[in-house]
Amino acid sequence: MAKSPKEPKDIFTDIITDYKKAFGDDLISIIMYGSATGKDYRPGKSDINFMIVLSEEGIERIDMAFDIIKKWQKRNVAIPLFLTEAYVDTSLDVFPIEYLNFQRNYALVFGKDILKDLAFDREFIRLQCEREIKGKLLILRQAFLETSGKGKSLKEVIGNSISAFVAIFDALLHLKGQDLPRTKREVVKATAAEFDMDAALFEKVLDIKDEKVKPGDMEIMGLFKDYLREVRKLAKLVDTLGGQHE
Repeated sequence: MAKSPKEPKDIFTDIITDYKKAFGDDLISIIMYGSATGKDYRPGKSDINFMIVLSEEGIERIDMAFDIIKKWQKRNVAIPLFLTEAYVDTSLDVFPIEYLNFQRNYALVFGKDILKDLAFDREFIRLQCEREIKGKLLILRQAFLETSGKGKSLKEVIGNSISAFVAIFDALLHLKGQDLPRTKREVVKATAAEFDMDAALFEKVLDIKDEKVKPGDMEIMGLFKDYLREVRKLAKLVDTLGGQHE
């Protein structure tokens, strides 16, 4: 089998065939989400992410997908999210950022569009933003200490963290009523402008993740400390967006 497709849409027909064969009428939707839906997709490097929506009966037999998952992992298709409509409806209060980002970057491949009409409570979004930012700040500090400031390890920490922050930035722009950009770099620039953050710093972090630059150990250590400072500042700002501060 060929490797990762040049265009994700090239595999849609076969994906539909495989999951229809496995789940029949219990297959409600197949939805592609994430970077594969837009300009950030990089063939051979980007995973292709699908959401498989099943009936309540179908979700009880997800083991029918074992062979399908193994087959498509060879072409950079990540293990899909398997869920039901009821799960989505009852999760918007606890995972609003995730569903907001699904809604922002998706393509309906098959069946019912369960994302189009989702609505989000503003305070639920703000609370999750605050929780995620403060939680990641603690994780970043811990990682900084665990690595003893070693450049290679810090690069890995930075690369693993920035994608999660971009998802949070999307949600913050939504809270501010901003038109949401389509690419990660545009999201970073817009968020930096809205919250008085260091845009150049976050763009440098993206460059490191994308392997466009290779900073030395001393440079990456200084950059990481600046990264911590900006995340700490953002945590304080998000706290002022809602609740008693409004």
